[in-house]
Amino acid sequence: MNQETVFPAGVGATFSLGGSLFSAEVSVIDWQSVARELRQQGARLLGIWGESLGDRAFQIHALFLQKSACLWCRLRLPENAEEFPSLSGIFPTASRQERAISDLIGLHPQGNDDGRPWLRHAAWPDSFYPLRRGPIPQADLGIQGDADYAFATLSGEDVHEIPVGPVHAGTIEPGHFRFSCLGEKVLRLEERLGYTHKGVERLFHGLDPVSGLTLAGRVSGDSTVAYAWAYTMALENIAGITLPERITALRGLCLERERIANHLGDLGAMGNDAGLAFALTQMMALKEELLQENEQIFGHRYLMDTIRLGGVAFDLSPADCERLRASGARWQQRLRSLELLLREHAGLRDRLVGTGPITPDRAAHWGMGGLAGRASGQAWDLRVHLTPAPYDRFPMTIALASEGDVAARWAVRFAETFTSLRWQDDLLAALPEGRHRTSCRLPTFGQGLGMVEGWRGEVFIAVRLEAGKIVRCHPHDPSWSLWPVLEEAVLQDIIADFPLINKSFNLSYSGHDL
Repeated sequence: MNQETVFPAGVGATFSLGGSLFSAEVSVIDWQSVARELRQQGARLLGIWGESLGDRAFQIHALFLQKSACLWCRLRLPENAEEFPSLSGIFPTASRQERAISDLIGLHPQGNDDGRPWLRHAAWPDSFYPLRRGPIPQADLGIQGDADYAFATLSGEDVHEIPVGPVHAGTIEPGHFRFSCLGEKVLRLEERLGYTHKGVERLFHGLDPVSGLTLAGRVSGDSTVAYAWAYTMALENIAGITLPERITALRGLCLERERIANHLGDLGAMGNDAGLAFALTQMMALKEELLQENEQIFGHRYLMDTIRLGGVAFDLSPADCERLRASGARWQQRLRSLELLLREHAGLRDRLVGTGPITPDRAAHWGMGGLAGRASGQAWDLRVHLTPAPYDRFPMTIALASEGDVAARWAVRFAETFTSLRWQDDLLAALPEGRHRTSCRLPTFGQGLGMVEGWRGEVFIAVRLEAGKIVRCHPHDPSWSLWPVLEEAVLQDIIADFPLINKSFNLSYSGHDL
């Protein structure tokens, strides 16, 4: 543990789970005070989730990130407990996650002012809690959506509501957005998500660990590498193995190519939403070249199933490395020309600059991380702060902006794309020797957590095994902490700017809804 890392007094004995990850039990009495002290120390809440341990036995988990360490706190509730202390007054992004705990496990967050359901629509009865152990009442399940969700209203003369979604134009995921407007100006936005809830966490229950990897890589398809790596990292921590350098290098290569592909797609889509189709065609052409190269060298356009337990599904020859370096150099050259051209396009700048801002102070209030956080001056990046392999040997730099508007999120995407391409070149020029697979024998019992800096932000997965099977697996997307921020980012802009602001965040519905 870094000498600068100090855990709150209410944290019991801490146990190292490998690297910079520590685990500790916290009592009900100390739960909120520990969270409050961590907040005062500058920590961020990455996620909070619940677990059923058996008949009327429950546990709440929370993962906190500090600059030099990550603390996984567990709150064992008294038997037959029906509630737990809410953290929403300390970390505002905890609110929806606690509402999801209520929907899925049936524990009420005491002190959370919002008691409405979040993930539960009318598709299952409110007396059924999917993540409690026990049979699923198949006859009571349906496909109904919510007809009576209690949206908050904003009163005032000439204020009107505009409902958007959940079905949208194009092949995008469903989500409902309820705008309160005065003329075209947005005074309030309230989101309603959960339409893509697939019961993923329940699907993990009872799977063997290898089958679980297939599911983990499909939680959110545009982040398949991040989820698969986080999942295998959790299991490899349980197994207590250290991977050879070549394996972590090849995984890092996949992760950065996933980042590049998504950034290229978003830059094109943002340009298109701003009325510049030229940006879309140019960026999508580059992205398609990368996807075709992925399929030819790695075996899948989106790198799905390239991460395996104990290794990766591919290896690179010297010729492969040279081909990847050559294409990366070409893309950097083309992107430099495009970035300069688009930066000076007056019409594009008029749409991007000053639109959808989140100031650094507000970003810190929300505990923002990932790309959107870095565009608002929040210097959080697991690759830099915790330096997991291969980023210890091949360092990464943080791209930052302070304006926090759509233009800043655009600029950070460009900067990260250039950084990842240069990082890829450095890695391929000195790719470590060795095997691309190693043995990973799992114990039949154990729990672990894996965490990766995906292209949106921190992706983590917590896994617990009993008798060789998964009894609890919680995959967590950074979108959980960023969707509430989007509601603030659109305020005082006109409703016609919402698609552009929304795309500048480009959050995951599937990864959030689970």
